Amino acid sequence: MKIIDLSAPIDASGWEPDPVVHEVLTPREGARHMSAEMREHFGIEFDPDELPDGEFLSLDTLTLTSHTGTHVDAPSHYGSRAQYGDGVPRNIDELPLEWFFQPGVVVDLTGAGTGAVGVPELAKEFSRIGHVPGPLEIVLLKTGASDRAGTPSYFTEFTGLDGAAVHYLLDLGVRVIGTDAFSLDAPFGDIIARYRATGDRSVLWPAHFAGRQREYCQIERLDQLDALPDTGFRVACFPVKIAGGGAGWTRAVALIEEEHS
Repeated sequence: MKIIDLSAPIDASGWEPDPVVHEVLTPREGARHMSAEMREHFGIEFDPDELPDGEFLSLDTLTLTSHTGTHVDAPSHYGSRAQYGDGVPRNIDELPLEWFFQPGVVVDLTGAGTGAVGVPELAKEFSRIGHVPGPLEIVLLKTGASDRAGTPSYFTEFTGLDGAAVHYLLDLGVRVIGTDAFSLDAPFGDIIARYRATGDRSVLWPAHFAGRQREYCQIERLDQLDALPDTGFRVACFPVKIAGGGAGWTRAVALIEEEHS
């Protein structure tokens, strides 16, 4: 079994619209912190210098959004009301785990450019690879955007899907759609420019808003999709169980049997 990491790192040194703050207590600082916590909460006095090398444990504190790094968007991210079920979209901790361990299919959109592609582009790719996704298969969009991760252009130059393309995949039974780009929709600038030119509200984040009509999840900000075959692998992308969360980080990986790799 070959395991390929599909996750981008959470890196405070990279450029982000919502900057990541990563604070680290060293093992020495961790010893002092532990001593102070024991005194404050439990009334226990302990000299940190009694520890081996005067050190205890390091401690990382991060401030970031649940949409930083490789993550899974829950249906509740798309809006407060849904046009299916009881009308209440589910949070990330409420979704079936079966959705996140399924066969994967790579769709190559590297030549599409900035903007949104539709059903014809997806159908052409499925014809090329000789496979149409079946129920619960995880579709991964390889756009090439991950090459720009950590830079401002990663957030402004990439390929997304239009609403019809999302519904086409959902009609096939797909429930998880992934991308190596910042968003499953086209970049903000492209969307706003098309809206101002047409006045058509349907161009406003149609891939996300499709989730108000049909229940599905997105995986955004994947990496190394160019290391995958078109088919013949499984994706594991279980989201972190954040109670009431609209998204959860995931360490997404592809599992490939050696005969396919």
